[in-house]
Amino acid sequence: MFKKILIANRGEIALRIIRTCREMGIKSVAVYSTVDAESLHVKFADEAVCIGPAPSSESYLKKANIIAAAEITNADAIHPGYGFLSENARFSKICEEHKIKFIGASTEMIDKMGDKASAKATMKKAGVPCVPGSDGIIENFEDCKKTAKKTGYPVMLKATAGGGGKGMRAVWKPEDLKDAWDSARHESKAAFGNDDMYMEKLIEEPRHIEIQIVGDSRGKACHLSERDCSIQRRHQKLTEEAPSPFMTSSLRNKMGKAAVKAAEFIKYEGAGTIEFLVDKNRKFYFMEMNTRIQVEHPITEQVIGIDLIREQILVAAGVPISGKNYLPNMHSIECRINAEDPFNDFRPSPGKIVTLHAPGGHGVRLDTHVYAGYTIPPNYDSMIAKLITTAQTREEAINKMKRALDEFVIEGVKTTIPFHQQLMNHPDYVAGNYTTKFMEDFVMEKPLEN
Repeated sequence: MFKKILIANRGEIALRIIRTCREMGIKSVAVYSTVDAESLHVKFADEAVCIGPAPSSESYLKKANIIAAAEITNADAIHPGYGFLSENARFSKICEEHKIKFIGASTEMIDKMGDKASAKATMKKAGVPCVPGSDGIIENFEDCKKTAKKTGYPVMLKATAGGGGKGMRAVWKPEDLKDAWDSARHESKAAFGNDDMYMEKLIEEPRHIEIQIVGDSRGKACHLSERDCSIQRRHQKLTEEAPSPFMTSSLRNKMGKAAVKAAEFIKYEGAGTIEFLVDKNRKFYFMEMNTRIQVEHPITEQVIGIDLIREQILVAAGVPISGKNYLPNMHSIECRINAEDPFNDFRPSPGKIVTLHAPGGHGVRLDTHVYAGYTIPPNYDSMIAKLITTAQTREEAINKMKRALDEFVIEGVKTTIPFHQQLMNHPDYVAGNYTTKFMEDFVMEKPLEN
């Protein structure tokens, strides 16, 4: 087992990993940028090393600085959390070269599954259902036209190096294809330095449902059931739940088997998710694989009863998994609390938190790194907390979330708490009747003036 793990991340996920390390008797090392010196992950770790100034390109993405921090503290493993370097094949390779265990996917695995066109081709070989579309990268616009005609409109153009909705364009008719092709490539080149595109059939009324998997070094994998991540804004998830209200026992069984088949086909080691689009007829299609822990992993932990960070560490240390698949026996909902103003197009709202009152009580979990007096920097993602409620039924979990959101007080900055309060009372959400298009018609109701 590892003696000391460096966490190459910040905020709530860094604190989350530190807590599991402490429970396992493993020393932890926090790294931080100059603006994160007062963050809780720095205060709670056994050691902390400053790795650079505020911009992530000069700190949390600076591979040399992170490796140097691991070497000077004698860390024998690095946990990357999510985001930043968690799916960076070069960083995984550098860790290997320095004989530091990367608690995540291997270089080969990240390369194979990180590029979406390559991942789709691999899943086809594994026999996992994939969305009809191009066979790999589209070479030019002439090929793009032919592929769209063969696939049948509507189609979705996607950047192979994409993420967060960048480089994606829905195209409903042939005359719109050229503009979509040019703008998607331009956006992808600017965001990722890569304008390679592929195409898929646009699935109408889709649900975004992902299966949590864990694989070990012996090529064995298991699944820990599903999460529904369909409530999204601009392809960014806002809230998730487990299990999905759209799921049936038969569909769960089929999707679970497909996810395990996918993981074992590529001999995946670590925790990851196989993400699917599910149409209104409950036909599912592989979308992508995330070779890391997900933001929304706590709801799986709540309904399964397993610490996924602990599983990651055990697998990385060579401990075999049991091979047993897990089914949910509770219902859990996660609301991502962002420092954004939901009444003004979710505009970022960094600044100092003046007052914070955290909700509590049975079935309420709060993962956060902020506190009263903490200043939220403008340099990073705006998520400041994850509020999770768990109960015997979905209705009880929603009611518990309503109560917890009412208790949650953050003053000094704007947050998305009012959005989640309105969402939890929306009749379609309460009925479980939503797709990835839900937010297109959602309108925030302005609070009454005093």
